[in-house]
Amino acid sequence: MTHPDAGPTAYLDHAATTPMVPAAVEAMRDHLLAVGNASSLHASGRRARRVVEESRETIAQALDCRPGEVVFTSGGTEADNLALKGMFWSRRGEDPRRTRILTTAIEHHAVLDPLHWLVEADDARAELLPVDDRALLDVEALRASVERDPDSVALISVMWANNEVGTLQPIDEVVAIAAEHGIPVHTDAVQAVGHVPVDFAACGVDALTLTGHKLGGPYGVGALVVRREVSVSPLVHGGGQERDIRSGTLDTPAIAGFAAAVELAVKQRAEEAARIAALRDDLVRRVIEVVPDAHLHGAAPEHRLPGNAHLGFPGCEGDSLLMLLDARGIECSTGSACSAGVPQPSHVLLAMGCTDEAARHSLRFTLGHTSTQADVDAVVAAIGPVVERARAARR
Repeated sequence: MTHPDAGPTAYLDHAATTPMVPAAVEAMRDHLLAVGNASSLHASGRRARRVVEESRETIAQALDCRPGEVVFTSGGTEADNLALKGMFWSRRGEDPRRTRILTTAIEHHAVLDPLHWLVEADDARAELLPVDDRALLDVEALRASVERDPDSVALISVMWANNEVGTLQPIDEVVAIAAEHGIPVHTDAVQAVGHVPVDFAACGVDALTLTGHKLGGPYGVGALVVRREVSVSPLVHGGGQERDIRSGTLDTPAIAGFAAAVELAVKQRAEEAARIAALRDDLVRRVIEVVPDAHLHGAAPEHRLPGNAHLGFPGCEGDSLLMLLDARGIECSTGSACSAGVPQPSHVLLAMGCTDEAARHSLRFTLGHTSTQADVDAVVAAIGPVVERARAARR
């Protein structure tokens, strides 16, 4: 890929989406021209069904879950919505007292927005648990919230790894607290699968979200891994596919590509994580050498995603830095959101205790399977002049 102004692009936004791996492309291509609805009983349908079920088994083996626990969806957002709404409705239906949903203040909007919708439309009660300045969940605050009235908690949802600053959450402690009171736990593991060890059976969560395009698979396909014994009310009604939890004709080629990507990402995880973490550490060290007052947000390297470098640049606007780097052929992201054309500070950084200004002066560099030393060198070469120009623009 080339940039019109600056030659080859240094792509450092893998947390947003990462390029498809050849194995996933090949798996999709093998099935794109094949006819057959996986719900049909004739030979073409049975062939499609075989591809789907073999893909389900591949994903189950990679995540250490049972094949029947893999519920295919259109991606992470749908899977998060299915977990939040479906588990809430089911649990409240069993006991009307269960109206509370506990989560963190730093979740992805695919969790926060359906949660807020449930509050407004369905009388749910949401509790956003605090985090510290590393974006690490306050486990004692979770414990206190649960023990205050455990019978009123419908579910707990805590992300495995934060999408902005990369902090890994103490899922084992969350599960232990929930298990004392029989409360189901969901985790959004979209950023985690293929980058850190994720073992569904061992971790003890009841539902786990993942998606294809974050780990080298296609867009538009993902899964909610949900234990057989957990009841989930469907969002979509129709043909009764996917355990009657998620109806709709299955996208056989996309599922095949998804499975190929998951298998490869998990197989290569340890080696790739070490390689990417070394590049990340080099990037952070050298950027701070060039811009001495730059600083890293989030947890220490051993408690964060290997490819995540979330850096603050005082005196700058993150959006300006992003566009100046983009003009030089370097692609990254900010932690801020944009509403009606007005930049908003990152809710993650605000929850970590940053001021509004500090929450707007940051950039997220995320590395992945195509990242190279040349990408890091490009950032280091550009960051000094870019920061200087961004600061001058604010004077």
